[in-house]
Amino acid sequence: MAHTRTTPADTPLGDDFHLYDTTLRDGAQREGISYSVAEKLTTARTLDALGVGFIEGGWPGALPKDTAFFARAADELRLEHAALVAFGSTRKPGRSAERDPQVQALLDSR
Repeated sequence: MAHTRTTPADTPLGDDFHLYDTTLRDGAQREGISYSVAEKLTTARTLDALGVGFIEGGWPGALPKDTAFFARAADELRLEHAALVAFGSTRKPGRSAERDPQVQALLDSR
């Protein structure tokens, strides 16, 4: 029996399976690891070249280095395969999303 592969139109990058890499955020939480913005940009380029579908770049607004990374990435990264995504949290209790600086920083990251 022959297998026919279909490509659903509603998937983010047009095929069935994607890797979501958290090296730049979760991987940086190990003791003794602290990526510079330049190192994060280089790593993102490498992950893209490997065909990773989604690269979690960090938490803009919570960490100044991550905010700087997203600002530079908008100008300097030309990803061919990957989508750069941000980590974040929902609004703080008692605040609307519009008045929560963390949510706004996520929305402002480019």
